[in-house]
Amino acid sequence: MSHLIPNLQAVQAQIAQAEAQAHRPAHSVQLIAVSKTFPADNIRTLYQHGQRHFGENYIQEWHDKTHQLADCPHIIWHIIGNVQSNKSRLVAEHAHWLHTLDSEKLARRLSNQRPTQLPDLQVLIEINISGDPAKHGIAPEELPALAQAISALPRLNLRGLMCVASNTPNPAELRQQFGQMRQLLAQLQTIAPQADTLSMGMSGDMVLAIECGATMVRIGSAIFGKRDYPNAA
Repeated sequence: MSHLIPNLQAVQAQIAQAEAQAHRPAHSVQLIAVSKTFPADNIRTLYQHGQRHFGENYIQEWHDKTHQLADCPHIIWHIIGNVQSNKSRLVAEHAHWLHTLDSEKLARRLSNQRPTQLPDLQVLIEINISGDPAKHGIAPEELPALAQAISALPRLNLRGLMCVASNTPNPAELRQQFGQMRQLLAQLQTIAPQADTLSMGMSGDMVLAIECGATMVRIGSAIFGKRDYPNAA
């Protein structure tokens, strides 16, 4: 695990440089360390060096980690994977953020299952900005109707939008998609004025995403290293 802290510091430096290049305030971009498939001890190491926001994709694996990391009480958990109906209660009861809300049905389940003694669950609507049928998320034109439905529900706070851009080396294509996300956030703010979050950008396209207005970047391999995919679900 000796690579973790230098990698974290390198990513933090990249974010700071990208913020400066985009003439944005320092610390205006939140780093989400994407820890899926990596053991709880890796998360604890980063936590001990000040990292608080962690992203997980696989609900059962993440829930197991919440127990293993009970000694790290200030972790902020971001669910960034698809949530099946039978796993929604775990998200509603233990997560702080959900980045992948893509249906009114799921929103209603989460609203009903969120314990009243907890703060509202912070949610982002996932947009399939590339139009790739293999990706999750709603089409941009579906945003107003879903945003209205979510805004009417208790115990959910609609904070913004999330996307996974095309896996392409073409910066013009990425800039177009990230720019459209920024426009969609402005549209969302007419329905949910508190919406202030754009979750976009990963290890390969983080700098461009920050240039285009990302407020959260989801970084995995650049921090944790190459990922092995076991049969996690």
